[in-house]
Formats: sequence, C-alpha cells, structure tokens
Amino acid sequence: MAEDLEEDFEEGEGSEDSSEAPKKALPIKKILIIVLPILLLLGAGAGVYFSGLLDKFMGKKADEQQEAAPTAAPPPSKAVQAAAFMDLPEMLVNLQTTGRKQAFLKLRVALELEAITDQPRVEQMLPRIVDNFQVYLRELRIEDLQGASGMHLLREELLTRVNAAVKPVKVSDVLFKEMLVQ
Repeated sequence: MAEDLEEDFEEGEGSEDSSEAPKKALPIKKILIIVLPILLLLGAGAGVYFSGLLDKFMGKKADEQQEAAPTAAPPPSKAVQAAAFMDLPEMLVNLQTTGRKQAFLKLRVALELEAITDQPRVEQMLPRIVDNFQVYLRELRIEDLQGASGMHLLREELLTRVNAAVKPVKVSDVLFKEMLVQ
C-alpha cells in the first residue's frame, strides 16, 4: 500500500509537471496569437493613414480643397489682372562660325508678363533687354540652336536675362514668334 501511495504520489507529481509546462506556454501563445495581429493591423492602418490612401476613401481631400479655395483666393485687385503679352522688336544677329561663311539668326519673341500693370516697367527697360539678348545671341553657334534641346536652352537663357533686367517684375515665359537661321 505504501508503494501504491508512492506511485500515486509520483504520478501526481509527473502529471503536475506536465500540466504546469503547458500552463506556462499557453499564456505566451495566447498573447502572441492575440497581440501580434492587433499590432499588425495597427501598423497597416498607420501606413495607410500616413500614405494618404485613407483620404481618398473618406473624401477628405475634396473637403480640404473646398475649404482651402476661399482662403487661397488672391486679393480682388490681383484676380482681375490677367497675363499680358508684349512683343519685342525683331532682332538680327550674326552667329559665331569657324569658316568664312557668315551665319545669321533672325528672331522675334514675345514676353509673357504676369500682369498687364508690369508692361510699363518692361517697356522702360526694353533697351537693356535687347542689349542682353544681342550679347548672348552673338555668342551662339549654329550647333547651339539645333534640336528641341537647343530651343529649350535658348528659351531658358533669354528668360533668365530678361528677368535679371526687369528685376522686380516677373516675366513668366519667352515665346518664340519667329526664328530663322541662315
């Protein structure tokens, strides 16, 4: 009988040990099973929120644009003003060449001003603008004017020079009306 009690006691201890091990592992598994998906969902939700995808579905962008439109409107005096175009006189310059044959560039451009009220300032500075253009154009070679990249570079350079000449006034663009290389 004592042996039976000892066996029962030993079996009880063994069964307690085996039941304690799953009890310790069970809470960790439960925590991982419950907490890990919650953390993943929160991370995904934060990513969607900060990427702006959520705003498209919620209609937030449209609301913000409607609210921002009245506050972003320029003052009435600027709203009435529109872009103005001003023609510059025709320019004829000879280009740099390596041989004896001369090459000429005939150019007519128009300036796009941000407001029509800027036109008197540009007309006042017209001799300086023409001078800056002439000096730059005389240094060009025929190769500099070839292709779309040549035209784009020419436009950017002329725009830089005209904005430097009429400093407080902002010229938006230089538009080519006529360009002839001979």
